[in-house]
Amino acid sequence: MASLPALRKAIAIEKTGDFDVIQLLDLPLTPGPGDIVIKTEYMGLNFVDTSIRSGRYPLPINQPMALGCEISGTIVALPTDESVLEHAIYKKHGFSVGARVVACGGIVYGIHSDYAAVPWAIVTVIPQGVSTRAAAAASAQATTALAFVDQAHNVQKGETILVHTVAGGVGLFFAQLIKARGATVIGTTSTKEKAELAKAHGADHVVLYKEEDTVQRVLELTGGRGVDAVFDGVGKDTFDNNFKLLKVKGTLVCVGSTSGYVPPFAPRRLLEKNLKLVNPTLRNYASTPEELYQYSTELLALLASNTVRVHVHKEYPFTVEGAIQAQKDLAGGQTAGKVLIKVD
Repeated sequence: MASLPALRKAIAIEKTGDFDVIQLLDLPLTPGPGDIVIKTEYMGLNFVDTSIRSGRYPLPINQPMALGCEISGTIVALPTDESVLEHAIYKKHGFSVGARVVACGGIVYGIHSDYAAVPWAIVTVIPQGVSTRAAAAASAQATTALAFVDQAHNVQKGETILVHTVAGGVGLFFAQLIKARGATVIGTTSTKEKAELAKAHGADHVVLYKEEDTVQRVLELTGGRGVDAVFDGVGKDTFDNNFKLLKVKGTLVCVGSTSGYVPPFAPRRLLEKNLKLVNPTLRNYASTPEELYQYSTELLALLASNTVRVHVHKEYPFTVEGAIQAQKDLAGGQTAGKVLIKVD
């Protein structure tokens, strides 16, 4: 095994607060016996990073903590635990030093650093024809979308599905995966430019929520019946109207809360149409090595076949200034598609 640095350079915080709490710190690199060590090329930024930095997700921060849950790069060290090396799924992966890999976002946290030690089960070898850039851009959001269209609401051919908001990082993946299953995609977004981007990624109809009445437009598009399911990444601002545009026996999937958390509500509201409400997390759909392998390899195959394409909003430098600007743009709604940080 090649010698590893004792320290990793990490995008980190020592306390929660405004964007200026973000730092570039030297933190210990301490791989466990079941970890793979990755030399990072790309980091994917997600809304959870802005929420943890701001304190919206109340995590105890008693010492410097790295941010981030999504990276790609090359393997520089393999696990040393014999039971790991003999695991059937580990062998199936075909890991080797120098292999290009992606760490599935959303499963572990604190890996935005130039070297990262991560549990082997969340790592997947990137196939030929897929770049480390594309893999990092798709890892957390596309894997989440893939698991949700499979388990939160199993999208079927002929259904009509609404996605709030469809031009964001996860929204573009929802549009493509739902379309690939033979369903009609209706999306919401804020501008005509974002609407065109969404249509280029599978959306059949896009509602400009700043200019149109979303409920009225969706009911027009569905002949008054409503949609089979809503995948809602907005939260508080869109929650109530979802009840009006879902059809009888429809499903509301609460994907995120960019506008704030949904306030408490009476479950009896579901009775009017026999609706189902799901508030899932990828971690519970991909909690075993077998499940992680299934979704990560399926996603990379979809990328390799161009069934799913990534749209990168921008690459930011691996600096304090770059990390701060990336979070500002993401939190401020200035992005369409994926935000990446490039490690030179």
